[in-house]
Amino acid sequence: MPLSSRHEDIISLLAAAGELTVEDLAERLGVSRETVRRDLARLEGGGHLRRYHGGARLLSHAGGEAEMEWPFAQRMVQNAAGKKRIALAARELFQPEDSLFIDTGSTTIAFAEALAARASLVAITNAPRIAATLAANHSHKVFLLGGAYGADAGESLGPLALEQIGKFRARHAVLTIGAIDAHSVMDFDLQEAEVAKAMIERADRVTVLADHSKFDRRAVFELAPLARIHRLVTDVPPPEPIRRALDAACVELIVADRG
Repeated sequence: MPLSSRHEDIISLLAAAGELTVEDLAERLGVSRETVRRDLARLEGGGHLRRYHGGARLLSHAGGEAEMEWPFAQRMVQNAAGKKRIALAARELFQPEDSLFIDTGSTTIAFAEALAARASLVAITNAPRIAATLAANHSHKVFLLGGAYGADAGESLGPLALEQIGKFRARHAVLTIGAIDAHSVMDFDLQEAEVAKAMIERADRVTVLADHSKFDRRAVFELAPLARIHRLVTDVPPPEPIRRALDAACVELIVADRG
C-alpha cells in the first residue's frame, strides 16, 4: 500500500534523528500517541522501520537493521532522559576509594556528571570531558589517558592510549557500547573497541551502560561475550532472548527507575 504523507513524515524524521520515541513523534506530528503507534506498526509491517519499547528506528534499505552509529553530537541528544536515568542508577553501584576505567560515550558522560557528586573515587578515562567533570570534585583522583585525538567524540585513541591503559589495574570498567545481542556486546568503531577491550582486560569487574536502542543490534567489533560482563544498566527491560541470555551468563540486570 502507498505511504500516506504522515508516514513519509515519520520516515523523514527518523532519517534525521536516527530514532525517536512515540511521544516525540506525536508532538512533532501533532497527533495522538495511539495514532503514532498504529502508523509505526504499519511501517514496520512494510519493512521501513523497527519498533522498540516506546519508539522506533529506521532499517537499512537491505531490510535489516542499519549497522552504523550516528555522529557523537547527535547521540548526545538521543534519549537524553533515559541516559540520565541510567547514569543515576549506575552512580549508586560505586563506593569511595573504588577505581574505575571509564570510556567515552554519551551515556558515560551522563554517568560522570552523576558521579561527580560522589567522593574519593579514582577514575581513568580517555575522555577529556569526563576527566574535567570528575576533577571538579577535588576528592576524586583523575587520570586522563593520552593518544591520538578522535575529534568526533573528543577522546584519546590508538597505540599510546592502549599502552597507558596497560599501566593501570582498576576494580571496575564502566563502558558504553554500540550494540548488544544474546551473545556479546559490540561496537562500531575499531579504535574505540580496542580501548574498551583493553579496559576490560585490566579491570576486575565490568559494568555496561546501554539504553534500549542498543538491544538486538549487531556491530562489527565484539568487545566481550556476555559472560565477561558483570552488570548491565539500562533504561528499559531488554527483549526476552537477551534477558534469558543475561541470566544464563550470570549478568546482573539493573533497569533504571523511571522516577
